[in-house]
Amino acid sequence: MDLAIDGADEVDPDFNLIKGGGGSLLREKLVDANSDRLIIIIDESKMVHQLGKFPLPVEVVSFGWEVTAQRIGDLGAIPELRKKDGDIFVSNNGNYILDCKFKQISNPKKLHNQLKELLGVVETGLFIGMTDLVIVGSGESVKIYEKKQ
Repeated sequence: MDLAIDGADEVDPDFNLIKGGGGSLLREKLVDANSDRLIIIIDESKMVHQLGKFPLPVEVVSFGWEVTAQRIGDLGAIPELRKKDGDIFVSNNGNYILDCKFKQISNPKKLHNQLKELLGVVETGLFIGMTDLVIVGSGESVKIYEKKQ
């Protein structure tokens, strides 16, 4: 694809993102990663100095999810199984999502790699080095930030 336009739950100054709050984590990442250009549109509340205020979604296989959650906890997170209307939320790929609260995410790329090494993790909500342009709505104005090459 030439272009993908998407939203994000958080964007840091290096254009790293947390996405997946809506639950279509893996599919969104597949689309965004295979686009020549990714534009993110957000409101100003989603711009952060450091990722981690928003719980990091991590898509995991349902079998043995408890063990995977424990391993994620060993990395400093408090993982919580996502639920909707009292039932376990199932992604459009048939997986569970753990919303993981980290105190801070100081090195998003390292954390992404650590999570991906865990057996049972399908994908993380960390979108690293994928974004070209961020459009930020703020009241009556719009600011456009382009990644420096």
